[in-house]
Amino acid sequence: MTTQEFLREMKSGTIAKAGSDMHMIMHELSQRALKITAHLNGLYHEPAELREIFSELIEKPVDEGFGLFPPFYTDCGLNITIGKNVFINSGCRFQDWGGITIGDGTLIGHNVVIATINHGLAPEKRHDNIPAPVTIGKNVWIGSNSTILPGVTIGENSVIAAGAVVTKEVPAKVIAAGVPAKVIKSI
Repeated sequence: MTTQEFLREMKSGTIAKAGSDMHMIMHELSQRALKITAHLNGLYHEPAELREIFSELIEKPVDEGFGLFPPFYTDCGLNITIGKNVFINSGCRFQDWGGITIGDGTLIGHNVVIATINHGLAPEKRHDNIPAPVTIGKNVWIGSNSTILPGVTIGENSVIAAGAVVTKEVPAKVIAAGVPAKVIKSI
């Protein structure tokens, strides 16, 4: 199985059963991501160099308006798609096996976690990886210390309040807050 075939399978929701070939590929790709993020996080880099390193991590170019304050962590990197003029603040952790798409103009606060993997609830399936993509629309603001869980879509121009745990879809042009996050206001 090629890397691109593997990534398509993960984006489509194929379960990576513990010990399977897919699970082994996950471990191999994690080592690649660890190496690149160690370089990204280990030294000071000018903004242009940061964009170059991040583009290497996701194997797609990011535009000149992309901004990142390290440290940044991911367990794959290859299933991240970034729009134009996106800013990611320090301490963010992206678990992108299931796919993370971030729309133009999005702002992501300190220590945000975006997770796209869940595990089986039954003890005998607990080590299986169940992917589901996260899609973040244009001009979204995700507040510091928020967590976005697998399968969530956040509509454009919405705000996720600091510390929120987003477990289900958030419509466009709203503020969502709390644990679990609920819509508290229209914008």
